Amino acid sequence: MTTARPVALVTGASSGIGLRLAGQLAERGFDLVINAEDDARLHDAARQVRAAGAANVEAVKADLRVPQQADALFATATTQGKPLSVVVLNAGVGQGGAFKDTDLADELEIIDLNIRSTVQLAKSVVRDMATRNEGRILVTSSVASMMPGSFQAVYNASKSFLQSFTQALQNELKDTGITLTSFMPGPTETDFFHRAGMDDTKVGRQDKDDPAEVARQALDALFSGKEKAVTGSAKTKAQAIADKVLPDKVKGEAHRQLAEPGSGNPE
Repeated sequence: MTTARPVALVTGASSGIGLRLAGQLAERGFDLVINAEDDARLHDAARQVRAAGAANVEAVKADLRVPQQADALFATATTQGKPLSVVVLNAGVGQGGAFKDTDLADELEIIDLNIRSTVQLAKSVVRDMATRNEGRILVTSSVASMMPGSFQAVYNASKSFLQSFTQALQNELKDTGITLTSFMPGPTETDFFHRAGMDDTKVGRQDKDDPAEVARQALDALFSGKEKAVTGSAKTKAQAIADKVLPDKVKGEAHRQLAEPGSGNPE
């Protein structure tokens, strides 16, 4: 990183919302450090981010479920002597299905990636930014954080954790130059539902939000200093408003209708 452009780190940047966030940060004048575990997709993403306008893009392959690799990512991202002005903690995974039927290893993978790696990286990032008293952190939460996740029990709970965690750090750091923003997308047109084994669900088959628009709204919230933002379509934002007042049992049942295996199959 030899240019005068600020540097942003984006995890989970090989596809979907993460790739759009990285590309739009390049358009906004940032050089990038991008991360994913799939080497081929990561390097294809790096080419796309360079095409979006980044003068420098460093692609760092790391499986953030492994603590040593999460540490190595942060070390690599900061070894060039340029501070990280923006850090996007976006890496995440989901798993659909009834809790009694899903593999424990898959559920623990959600905890390791969505929760543990986010906390681990946030610890290093916040300490680093505190030495300069400046920096912006964007955390990918979800509208799922606002409701019981029937047939996605661990995933929704992980997003509830991230929402609470981010809000707590916002309060701790309110008198500093460090800002944190969480954004809450709804169902978005990515490969998330396919990877989560949810192709036969109603939510897996329904029309979804545009990841580029989700990313734009998230970055607008980040750079305007907002603490949180529901991102995506008017339908997603209306859902979030309703979730603030609906009883948990009602929300849990509504989630069941969308996420229960086979719910998207023709009757």
